[in-house]
Amino acid sequence: MTAPDPIAPDAAAAAPAPADRRRWLALAVVLTASFMDLVDATIVNIAIPSIQKDTGASFSAVQWVTAGYALAFAVGLITGGRLGDIHGRKRLFLLGMAGFTAASALCGLAADPGMLVAARVLQGAMAALMVPQVLAIIHVSFPAHERGKVFGMFGAVIGLGAVCGPLIGALLTQGDLFGLEWRPIFLINLPVGLAGIVLGRRFIGESKAATALRLDLVGTALATLGLLMVLYPLTQGREAGWPVWGFVSMAAAPLVFAVFVRYERAKARKDGSPLVELSLFRIRTFAAGVGVQLTFGAVSGLFFLIWTLYMQLGLGWGPLHAGLTGVPFSLACSAAAGMSVQKLVPRFGRKVLQAGALIMLSGALLYLWEAGRYGTAMQSWQMAPAMLLMGAGMGLIVAPITDAVLSEVPTEHSGSASGIFNTTSQVGMALGLALSSVAFFGVVGDGAGGGPAFIPATTRALWWIAGGLVLVFGLLFLLPRRARQHGAPEAAPADPAAARDERVLAS
Repeated sequence: MTAPDPIAPDAAAAAPAPADRRRWLALAVVLTASFMDLVDATIVNIAIPSIQKDTGASFSAVQWVTAGYALAFAVGLITGGRLGDIHGRKRLFLLGMAGFTAASALCGLAADPGMLVAARVLQGAMAALMVPQVLAIIHVSFPAHERGKVFGMFGAVIGLGAVCGPLIGALLTQGDLFGLEWRPIFLINLPVGLAGIVLGRRFIGESKAATALRLDLVGTALATLGLLMVLYPLTQGREAGWPVWGFVSMAAAPLVFAVFVRYERAKARKDGSPLVELSLFRIRTFAAGVGVQLTFGAVSGLFFLIWTLYMQLGLGWGPLHAGLTGVPFSLACSAAAGMSVQKLVPRFGRKVLQAGALIMLSGALLYLWEAGRYGTAMQSWQMAPAMLLMGAGMGLIVAPITDAVLSEVPTEHSGSASGIFNTTSQVGMALGLALSSVAFFGVVGDGAGGGPAFIPATTRALWWIAGGLVLVFGLLFLLPRRARQHGAPEAAPADPAAARDERVLAS
């Protein structure tokens, strides 16, 4: 916010109201963009049977329709965050939203599985430009004492968007608007994206790092290569018969990441413009939160995929039936996310996130027991208790972990930190989707066994999910018992003038 003019007290008194109103309108725009991205990440799952029937896509192609988006998103997020620091977060946000909208149109017009996969990869790359700017814009636009409320809203949007995707996808797919079958799940982004671009240009304030930064192209190439060397073999390995080159690639990936870390340290000493601010990992809350987010992302990616496939291909439910079955999850997740930051975390601290992991674990175990007992005779009402537990547990984690990761990050690195945070989530999501080759599709095979073949596959995948949640619970002990209160003064930046300049840009 621009400091009031001491010479004109009346004008200064009137000034904060419009500025405050504009930043809340800007928040509505960026939260809508986040919702659109989250919906698009999950909306495809519910339409998989329709896509398979219409295009003849194999299970491998289906994996790439979902994993291709997550993979492109993951490899581009850190770069997207840094580009926002350099060239302006509003500019990159609008560019990403325009590209995301155009890619959505290409998805809706795809004539075959190959074109759909390519369009989804482009869509993920454009989301990688747009999404890191959301948390960065929030971080520089709102003072510390307001961020609890804002991150609570952000967490509620995450919880709502992650599960509304299947429901919206079900309505659009089963509705078969204009005879387009599954295609409206992508075409619906066009009016939303265009409205976001128009409103974003008007209400979002520009901000960027006050110090001159440059894009680290070598670091970008090394990070992208390392991620691809892990994720591509995991995703494609089952289809290719688990060839030797896949294991060699995954074994060599840590060496690439070691080179990346060494180069980033040298880059930071040379000109202060590394792709990843490695100093961020010296902040305990940030480093621990990243570890939790990676594991939690893998659990979420695997769960959402196998859940929708189990309901439609295993139980034979239609898209709308499957989508409506997710409503208890959606309501529980949104309610818990909204409460966690505002009411629970300030009082109980880290225990709230740990309770969320245990509640999710209990839901996964209940779902596992029900899948084994009822098999293909499972009913929606029987699944509801497990969905309530899974949703409530997820809601208790998603909002607080976001705040914990960014609460102590210096403002000048908020874009980079946001990129790392979102990259970690998406890498985890891509890992979960890739691991479905082992945990789920390895049991289903080509699906020749019909519905019954999906029961042992779902049971096996749920054991993987339960194991991941146990790991999340353990990693949460690395977080401090209580994060720094939002009402407390923020840590002084290295350059107070730079921080002041950034606030002026943001207002």
